[in-house]
Amino acid sequence: MPAVHNWQLGREMTYRYDPAYPKLQFAAVFNINRCIACQTCTMACKSTWTLSEGQDLMWWNNVETKPFGGYPRNWDVKALKLLEQSNPGKQTWSGKPGGPKDAPYGKFDGKTLFEAADGDQQVVSGYIPTDEEWTAPNIYEDTATAYPKQGVSLPEHSAWFFYLQRLCNHCAYPACVAACPRNAVYKRPEDGIVLVDQERCRGYRKCVEACPYKKSMYRPTTRTSEKCIGCYPRVEGSDPATEGLPTETRCMSVCPGKIRLQGLVQIGDKGVWKEDPKNPLYHMVHIEQVALPLYPQFGTQPNIYYIPPRWVPRPYLRQMFGPGVDAAIERYTNPSREMLGILQLFRASQQIVFSYELVKGPKVEEVVVDGKTREIFNDTVIGFDSKGKEIVRISVLEPFVERPGYLNSI
Repeated sequence: MPAVHNWQLGREMTYRYDPAYPKLQFAAVFNINRCIACQTCTMACKSTWTLSEGQDLMWWNNVETKPFGGYPRNWDVKALKLLEQSNPGKQTWSGKPGGPKDAPYGKFDGKTLFEAADGDQQVVSGYIPTDEEWTAPNIYEDTATAYPKQGVSLPEHSAWFFYLQRLCNHCAYPACVAACPRNAVYKRPEDGIVLVDQERCRGYRKCVEACPYKKSMYRPTTRTSEKCIGCYPRVEGSDPATEGLPTETRCMSVCPGKIRLQGLVQIGDKGVWKEDPKNPLYHMVHIEQVALPLYPQFGTQPNIYYIPPRWVPRPYLRQMFGPGVDAAIERYTNPSREMLGILQLFRASQQIVFSYELVKGPKVEEVVVDGKTREIFNDTVIGFDSKGKEIVRISVLEPFVERPGYLNSI
């Protein structure tokens, strides 16, 4: 199979197809620390895309509780077992995180799911979940690892759980694309969104088997596979409600916890993001390196990134997000002025923010975090759309509004 460069792994790997990269790539950052598992995103997706017959158990977007929850059940544990079985004790990283753009987390020395496949019957190592594993999208919700009588404290809790927000990662090297014998699954060249051609699909479920995140799903009434479509009418601006401007997906735009920021990034040589420091996603992923990919060792180079939760034991987070976890949590705990400004952009506008500007403001406070004194400045961040027009302006400190001195009673 051809060799492609996977910058999340810091090396080349094998993949079924020659490298072909979109001009722009659909991407997003989720701040796990803010999620309240209200499932507003889940229901927005369900009510928009999967209300029809045969889609009852299709949850393109879901929020699951870790470490015990998962939809389908145990999807991540089973994928990790496949990797370990193919390469026992050698699924390790070398080097140090914080390196260049083409190897920011060091080098992954183990096998990806493409490299773990037998090469004869499979091009991707995978499995098809049982019907039982698809039945409970919220199993083990809010289930903690322990219930201590004493309280817990940062940096790590003895009893913990966290919410993981999931949708299709619209990967740079999609396992579903590699596995489909009909070439029915494809990646759009204009924005990197991965779609299933319903005319070509024959429901072999090879995409379901191959996707390690299990975000390709079989619909029995049509005998075809379906998946998250990245709300592409909104992203491309063809939805009448978007007024012709690229707009965030349904799951992103309804989030009351303000944990999501979705956008488009420029792709350059070898699939590495082009330098674009004023794109908020680029800044978080490549400059601050505070947002990390989910299970980069799978090899698909996912384009959904996560700011890891502060209170979870680090070994668990490292196997989930790679070796950049410790530095990412440190940068989130003590953010730079630039990073603190970018965090205000989360859910500040339904239109996609393509670039931002930080206007520095006065110092307003000093706080002590983990024994370190940090200054707080009331900076203002301005977000711009694809045409360079200002679409949002928000300050670090939320303004207070004093109501009139009379009682307004209905």
